[in-house]
Amino acid sequence: MTNPLLLIVDDSKIARMMIAQFIRDLRPDWSLAEAASGDEALTMIASNPPAFVSLDVNMPGLSGLEAAGRIRLSHPAVRIVMCTANIQDAVRQTAEKAGVRFVGKPITPASIAQMVALFEEPTW
Repeated sequence: MTNPLLLIVDDSKIARMMIAQFIRDLRPDWSLAEAASGDEALTMIASNPPAFVSLDVNMPGLSGLEAAGRIRLSHPAVRIVMCTANIQDAVRQTAEKAGVRFVGKPITPASIAQMVALFEEPTW
């Protein structure tokens, strides 16, 4: 069995670096890839679908929610967790119905541990 691939999508390089470091500490066997935008993520996923995607909500161009919707349509088995500081309940409920989970920012060891736990839940 190959190591699962996590695609980290965030327009902030610092955020991507922090998430990657915390993931390496928790799951050193996972493979990691990074994208700086929703559009870049979709291009990467088309050629190499990951097991997991960590998505920022607010990004220039394609938002995290838009990217999640497109990923879900083309790759329904990919597990998506959105990282956000604040999101309205209605948006969260809509996204959760589409199989997207949420973890709160700021990016900390605890929030990334929560993300990993969501990725690894047996039921999606």
